[in-house]
Order: sequence, then structure tokens, then C-alpha cells
Amino acid sequence: MWIFGRKGPSGFSASSTAEEVTQGIDGSGLTAIVTGSSSGIGVETTRVLALRGVHVIMAVRNMDAGRKIKEQVLKEIPNAKIDVMQLDLSSMGSVRKFASDYNESGRPLNLLINNAGAIVRQFKLSQDNIELQFATNHLGHFLLTNLLLETMKKTARERNKEGRIINVSSEAHRFVFGEGICFDKINDESGYSMWFAYGKSKLANILHANELARRLKEEGVEITANSLHPGAIGTNILRVHRFIHGSSNSMLCGIASTS
Repeated sequence: MWIFGRKGPSGFSASSTAEEVTQGIDGSGLTAIVTGSSSGIGVETTRVLALRGVHVIMAVRNMDAGRKIKEQVLKEIPNAKIDVMQLDLSSMGSVRKFASDYNESGRPLNLLINNAGAIVRQFKLSQDNIELQFATNHLGHFLLTNLLLETMKKTARERNKEGRIINVSSEAHRFVFGEGICFDKINDESGYSMWFAYGKSKLANILHANELARRLKEEGVEITANSLHPGAIGTNILRVHRFIHGSSNSMLCGIASTS
């Protein structure tokens, strides 16, 4: 459709590819963590960052799936720098272990792309007894960002390069109860709705990025924090809903990949 080819102020359109947008960019010397990088948007993000010379850390729940993607990318880009690390964002213990291992590794961190997401049809609690979508989509990334922030600040200072934190949100952030996020009702099974729970977690992603951006600016730190709606992307996150997945994939929400 013509609307998808219409270019905006940036010179790109909804049909522009990641390769086109990053053409001419040299990411050599940069290090990025991409969550949920074993499927969907995370795979393409990993591939194109590696193509541009960025050292990519794939933060994935399923290590076998992550290694397969790494092998695929290396076949296309033999000199790609990619490492795979285990991360289950629904588990705060897993998040703490990942961050601790990363911080202790001494690696720099220029880019943190909080991409992983989940849609859960039936009400479920995480192992920390938190509603599973909110735990995975927001709290895991919130904690991960906080635990890696000092490493990012150090990298920005020492490398004299602006750091970037990106929360992959969704237009689905509008699908929330009228009162917004009711933190005292996060675990209310009786009022559970798959879409409202997802929308609530995506709204939290936006609020997190906005407040973090304000604080970083106030602190004078050379790190930006932004949230985004990725558009209508055909990923497998809606596999829990057969009709929508079969007919439009993520046309309703334009949402991120699963981890």
C-alpha cells in the first residue's frame, strides 16, 4: 500500500529495512545487549547490528535457540562478534545473575535494547509470584536496566560515546483499564484480561523510559532512554491467539518478539 512507502522527515518509511536505515553506520567498538534475540525483531536487530560491526550479546531464555541464531548470522557474516547469554526475564533471580555476570566480565556496554516480550492467554504467576506478563515485559527489563546502568555510565564516560537504552513498547499501551496501571491489582486473577495485562506492561515500558530519560538528563549523563512502537511486524508473539496469529500476526499491536 502507498501509505507504507510514504517517507517521513527522516527520509525513511514504514517499509524501510533495518539495513537501509543503518547504511553507512560503523558500529565497530560498540557493544550491545539485545533481549529476546532468538526470534522475531530480536533476530533481525542482532543480525543488522552485527553487520554494522557491533559486538552483540544475545540475552535469551532458550540457549539452544540462541546458539542456532548465532550460527545463522555467522554463516552470513563470518566476522560477526556475537555471544549468547542465558536470561529469563520473568525471573528476578535470573536477571540478577545475568547482570552480575555481565558486570563482572568487564565488558563495556553502549546499547541496551529491551526487546523481549510475551503475551499470556491465561492468568499465570512468575516464580516470584508476579503476574507473568508484567514480570516479563516490564519488571524484568526495569531491574535489568537498573543493574546495568553503572556499567553503561562508565562506558559513556570512558569511551566518550553516548549510550542508548531502548524499550520496545507497543501501540497496545493504549489497551489498559481506565485508571491506568493499578499496582495493587497486578495479581488480581478475577479481573485478568490478556490484552489489558499486555497493554499495562507496555505502558509501564513507556513510563520507565520517560522517567529514566529525565533522570539521566538531570544527572548530566550521556545516555538517552527511549521507547518505541515497532510497527506491524509479523512475529510469533501472537501464537497464543490462533485467529489473530493466522490472519494478521501482530498487525493489531506491532509488538516485539518473544524471548
